[in-house]
Order: sequence, then C-alpha cells, then structure tokens
Amino acid sequence: MRRTIERHHLAAPGTRVVAAVSGGSDSVALAALLHDLDRAGELQLVGLAHFNHQLRGAADDDEALCTRLAARLDRPFLVDREDVGAIARREHRSVEDAARAARYRFFDRARATLAADVVALGHTSDDQAETFLLRLLRGAGSKGLGSMHPRRDAIIRPLLECRRSELRGELAARELAFADDESNADIQIPRNRVRAELVPFLERFNPSIVEVLADEATLARDEHAYLSAAADALWPDLVCQDGLQVRLDADRLKTAPPALARLVVQRAMTVLAGKRVVAFADVERVLAMAADPQPAFDAPGQRVERIRTDVVLTGRPAGAVGRPVSGTAAANFSSYSLSIPGEVTVAEIGWRVSAEVAGSRDGGADTGKDAVAVIQLDKQHERLAVRNRRPGDRFRPLGLGQRKKLQDFFVDRKVARERRDFVPIVVDEDDRIVWVAGYAIDEQFRVTDPAQTVIILRLKAVGGSD
Repeated sequence: MRRTIERHHLAAPGTRVVAAVSGGSDSVALAALLHDLDRAGELQLVGLAHFNHQLRGAADDDEALCTRLAARLDRPFLVDREDVGAIARREHRSVEDAARAARYRFFDRARATLAADVVALGHTSDDQAETFLLRLLRGAGSKGLGSMHPRRDAIIRPLLECRRSELRGELAARELAFADDESNADIQIPRNRVRAELVPFLERFNPSIVEVLADEATLARDEHAYLSAAADALWPDLVCQDGLQVRLDADRLKTAPPALARLVVQRAMTVLAGKRVVAFADVERVLAMAADPQPAFDAPGQRVERIRTDVVLTGRPAGAVGRPVSGTAAANFSSYSLSIPGEVTVAEIGWRVSAEVAGSRDGGADTGKDAVAVIQLDKQHERLAVRNRRPGDRFRPLGLGQRKKLQDFFVDRKVARERRDFVPIVVDEDDRIVWVAGYAIDEQFRVTDPAQTVIILRLKAVGGSD
C-alpha cells in the first residue's frame, strides 16, 4: 500500500484523507491500514464516510458495522442515505448508474464537510482485473482497458495493488469484522459472473492471472496517456471544428501512425456523437475515406463525406435521425415563412427550423453557435423566414464588432463551398439576417435585457426531434 501511494503520489504527511467504507472486507481493511499510516505520520485520516443506498435488507446492518469501526479507530464518522431505487425509477436510469452517481455526490459532500483533500476507495487488484475483463469483453480500446486509475481528481485507490485474499487475512489477524454482500452471489450481474466463473477459469491457465490483468491495465493506461498527449499536439493541424461541422485533413490523417489516427478520429466523431457510442467500425470507415474517397455514410450523430482533401463530419442536434441531403437542390430553394411560434421544414437541405417564445430564464446561451439560438425580436415583426444565402448577404456576427459579407464569414470559418448552400439563413421581415443557423446570430438581435421575453430558434434534422 505504501508503494502504491508513493508511486502514484496519492498522499503525503499533510494530506487529509477520508476513507469511504461500505462495510465489505476491502473498505474495512482500507480504513484500518489508513489508520496505521496516520499513526506513522504518513497521512492524516480525518474520518470515515458511509453511504447507505437503501437497496438491501442488510443495508442498515452495514451502516451499524461502519459506525462501530469508526468508533474503534476513534475517527469522525459521516453517514448519508438515499433511496437509490426510487431515484433510478424517477430518472429512468439503471440502479447501478443511479447508485454510482449518488455515491460520488456523497463523496464530494464528505470531502467538503471533513475539510479533506481526497477520498480513498477500497478497490483492489481483483477489482482491477475484473474491470479489465469486462471492458475487454465489451470491446474497449486502450483508454477503457486502463480500467480504474490510482488517482482520478480527488479520488484515490491506495489498495489497487493488493489482493482481496491478503486483505481478508489481515482482517482476520486484527479480529476486524466485515459484511458479506449477498448480492455478490448473483451471477446475473456481469461483474459477479466474471468474478465467480471467468477469473477461476483463467486461473487454470495462469494462477497469477489477476496480477497479469492488473499489469495489463497499467500498460494500457500509460500507453493511452502517451497517445493522448500526441493527439493533443496533432489536433490543431489536422482538425478544424466550426459549429456542427468537423473537418479532418485527409492527407495528414492517412500519414499519421494508425494508433494516433484512430484516436484523433474517435475524438472528432465523439464531439458530434452526443451520448451515442462511436464504434471501432465507424472509426475505420472514416480512415478508409481518408485513404481513398468513399461514398458518404451515416455514423452516430453525424454524416461523414469526403469533400476535396477533407473528411467532413456534419453533426445534427441530439435526438435527430435525419441528415442534410446531397445534390444541387440546396441552391435552388427560395424562402419559407416561419411563424412565431412555429416550425418550417426545408426539405431541399434536410433541415427544420423552429421558433418559440420563452422567458429569458429559459433561454440559455445566445451565441447561435451549434443548434440553438436565443434572440430578442422587434415587437412589430411577428414573422421570420428561412432562406438560402444570397449574393451580397451581410451581417454583424455576434462578438465581431463589424459587418461582414456572409461569403467572407464562411471562408473564415472554413465552411466548404459545397456546404454553404446547405446552411439555413433565418431573416426578419426586412430580410435582415437574424441567424446563420448553426454558426452565429447577428449582433442586433442579441438579448440585452435579462428580464425580456426571448425567441428560441432551434435547428433540427429532417426526421429528428428535440
């Protein structure tokens, strides 16, 4: 445990540490060992913290056990409880996800209440090996295979190089009680099945498989850190993002080392994917398009196409399933009236634009970048219109401080010529540009009075929804 703390700089003599205790063997051992290090002057154990998820009949017994442990170690004890099952149902999320979110919110509160620097968790090398296998089975890359980090912000894991069996032997020697969670026997839970079936099976091939897998996680974590730094350096020269569009330099992409190219593409696609998962196959199709022009295709949350020397990723608002259409129709549409409130579909370019009235407190950002714009509108103007760009169009982009030709604006933003006719232009009754959809609003329509009613404009793909 000392070696792990020193190697990863988890704590020093002045570091104030809270031990998160569940009542299980790992966390009880964690608290006892941190208490030893406190007495040796190597850190300061300022308290124990227990979160009661109220998911099990024995949950109150676990809380009582932790209370007794804190008294035995003579340390402050902080406890909180929430009905995690009810939270999961109310927020339409899994119990595991709701439990983790509630638990980590409690860790933040515990750290603040006890004026601590870090919260220590009792994850072991057994947990690390199980996490590695779960992510391997799911198909994670080096970032995911890195599994649990010894330190992540204010969370530390000083037992990450210790085996669970060793910790239980230590507890027996100290005559310290711990609780067994009966749900650990439920092999319908993937982690439990890995622990009960897969790890013992692999130990038949290598008795030290847990240590081997934990080492593999360390290797993957360090390799990802190296690649991530290299991707940071390459990003400005290879990637250009503007609103709902990300452009990748195909020549630079195809000459980059494959591992680095994959990471850059995965990052770029994730920018537009929202909560959708970008799979290995999606990344490979983009790399294939960089190497040799391919037909355009749909990927999670975006359209991918080759335009001259760039691979262009065009995103759409979260929840939308449509995409901008191809062809010359975009240049041919004229103008569509947009009522307030109301919505108009511009089928020629595959977009819908809506307008609604809202109180300023509901407005949010007012820059007009991406898929939402918040504006103020003259009361005498009750209608807007959506049209294509026209020769001579000018407007005053928010924050620029001067009028600019729309053509020059597109050039500055590196919007490909082929895409400019696909950008909806929202105008008022006097044909003044209100919003270059997805890019910027005009300065004269920005919200200046926090108390005023505002107009919310939304850009949505045809076939999509808010």
